[in-house]
Amino acid sequence: NASGQGTQPFGTAPDNWNTQHFLDVAEFTAAFAVGYDWLYDVWTDQQKTTIRTAIINLGLKFGIEVYANNAGYGWWRTVNGNWNCVCNGGLTMGALAILGDDTSGIAEQILGYTIDNAKANCAQGPSSDGTWSETPNYWYFGTTAQAEMASSLLTATGSNYGLMTTNPTFAETGLYHMYVYGNQQMFDYGDHGPNKYSTTANAMMFHASQFNKPEYMLFQRDRIDAAEPWSMFWYDPSVTGAYWNNMPLDHYFDDPLDTWASMRSSWTDVNGLFVAMKAGNHTGHQAHGDLDAGDFVIDALGVRWAGELGSGDYLADGYFASELQDSQRWLYYRTRTEGQNCLVVNHQNQNVNAATPANFGSSNTAQGSSTVFDVPSDSTAFFTTDLTATYDGASIKRGIRLINGRKQVLLQDDITNVQQPMEWRMHTNATVTTNGASATLTLDGNTMQVQILDAPAGVVFGTADAVRYSDDPALPPGMVDQPNPGVTVLTIELPAGSYNLQVLFNPQWPNMQASDFKTPAMVAIDQWSLTSHN
Repeated sequence: NASGQGTQPFGTAPDNWNTQHFLDVAEFTAAFAVGYDWLYDVWTDQQKTTIRTAIINLGLKFGIEVYANNAGYGWWRTVNGNWNCVCNGGLTMGALAILGDDTSGIAEQILGYTIDNAKANCAQGPSSDGTWSETPNYWYFGTTAQAEMASSLLTATGSNYGLMTTNPTFAETGLYHMYVYGNQQMFDYGDHGPNKYSTTANAMMFHASQFNKPEYMLFQRDRIDAAEPWSMFWYDPSVTGAYWNNMPLDHYFDDPLDTWASMRSSWTDVNGLFVAMKAGNHTGHQAHGDLDAGDFVIDALGVRWAGELGSGDYLADGYFASELQDSQRWLYYRTRTEGQNCLVVNHQNQNVNAATPANFGSSNTAQGSSTVFDVPSDSTAFFTTDLTATYDGASIKRGIRLINGRKQVLLQDDITNVQQPMEWRMHTNATVTTNGASATLTLDGNTMQVQILDAPAGVVFGTADAVRYSDDPALPPGMVDQPNPGVTVLTIELPAGSYNLQVLFNPQWPNMQASDFKTPAMVAIDQWSLTSHN
């Protein structure tokens, strides 16, 4: 039926595979290509003709319209992201599958377009530091499609035609995936996309062999999504060892597009500490990012304490309108600054056009081959960013660091002569109890104590629902925000003025006494160093 030649209708002829959402065309073409190729010896001649005709008439012909006639549904040709990878990958797989049987010449013709276009666009998906330029979740869709395309070219022709080498930093995007994963889940900023029914991180296995990165193979081998068909072809059981052996606990990704840092206490302790924070640009993410400079997550004790809300409603009016300041995208709670773990100045969104310079320091602690790792007492890492431009000139700097042998987390905001009130916000699934400058978070039988150090007069913790401010601009007519059940926003209402706000996170580790926790000194963020909080 999907071929358009069955007894039941499928789609609308002759556009059965839906060119207006060309991902659909690409995915159907890829699926038919796999079926045609893998079962080639058992199909009858009539069945082969049926499948081949569908690939040509419902897939490849529309690809030719994109490249030869500039069809409007081919806007993805100039996108450095997952759409380009998926669309070119599907068309390429379809063409390769039927190349030996195609008498029309269309398979050879489409290959003359897709490979070069993917090299110019799909292959540029990773930034200069390996960060996927859309979001951590869209890394899956982009790298899977790129690996499928490159692997298909290799097995069919013996060459990937430069798809793996045209952008040298593609070799580093597996490292990005490793560091963006915390002890419990990803630092899943921005949109997360649809459910990954057929998309996994098994491109890591293909990249491991192509880039001589055995740590990628070893890391992915133990993931929950490793058991799917592509691992049958890409997994190499001869690769042995521990992916974490001599792997630094921290990494700084410094490309201005996606400046961020990852810090942890262990690669193997699922109950350990993980902290990540981002800055970077608000634009250049294919309308999948949020207004979230200074956003952070915290894992400890086997749970996530400060987390992300994920995507808004993809079908909502204007959700993908643009990344401009007045875009309707920024009306929805999950994309707005108030929907992130950020400071909000006067209930306003951050400025989309601002740069947010950052700084990073690490003791460069690395774990050995053992799964048991004792963190040195002087081991630390920190990330700081100047958010002044994204707050339209309000001088605000934010920093986060690991202290006390990576057992505690200090989050600090240096606020200078800010003329409007602010709110500090953190989204959590924990049950929250506040008591002035202290808050107790409980989740899954674990406890996190949070404290405001040397709080300015009247500054205390509060809580709020994860909903828009009452004075936010109206949503488009008929639109509503997605609910955020089970989420509490831990808040601190802040006055205008100049001061330093320190918030200390103390996970209540087993066998750690109250006297074992440290209270750090106040050090201006510009003065932070590896030894500034000893």
